[in-house]
Amino acid sequence: MIRSTLTIAGKDLRLAFAGGQGPVQAILLGLLLVFLFSLSAAPGDLFSSQQGMAIFWLCSSFAVVLIFSLLFRFEEENDTATALILSPAPIQSLWLGKTLAGAILLGLCQIFFFLAAVVFLSLDVQGSPALLLLMIVSVDVGLCVLGGLMGAMGHGQGAKDTLLTIILFPLQVPLLLGGIRIGTEVLYGALAVDVAQWFGLILAFDAVFSGAALFLFSHVFRGE
Repeated sequence: MIRSTLTIAGKDLRLAFAGGQGPVQAILLGLLLVFLFSLSAAPGDLFSSQQGMAIFWLCSSFAVVLIFSLLFRFEEENDTATALILSPAPIQSLWLGKTLAGAILLGLCQIFFFLAAVVFLSLDVQGSPALLLLMIVSVDVGLCVLGGLMGAMGHGQGAKDTLLTIILFPLQVPLLLGGIRIGTEVLYGALAVDVAQWFGLILAFDAVFSGAALFLFSHVFRGE
């Protein structure tokens, strides 16, 4: 399964960057949101760490929708979904591969989002960068797990993007709240013990929905 997962992830990443496309739409949308929010502050006012992290995760949330819509569109445009389902590789490796590819693309987008937040929103990291990175990775896992499952549910349907958006955003709420709260505390210099409960919530969310996605993916993904 690991080999087939990496093969699918590599295939999706090559297609995503073919012709210089990549996650350009997601990055541009995120940068636009950061810039627009920066204009809402009065001259001389600074954004709080909580506001900055909320904007960062808002950009990431929209990016997940665009990224997984792109990844599942590959199977429709190239008419390869049925071939993947009939291949000897476990069907779960298709979900794992797309989730991995989506996580890599989301992480790339977030580099631009965070740098833009530092420049335009004056975010100041006073705490541990390693703890901040751990928080981002933990939340990203949950976001991409959901993105992969919801993308499969919308695959082959005319209104898949609408379905993905309507279902995905409410499910993201616990992850986004945890990311905002931990990010705010870490930016102020908090230690891991101070945000342990929020980390527990995020990791529990990741575990529950990862297990659910592994079980449900073969039932919700359709190759037609």
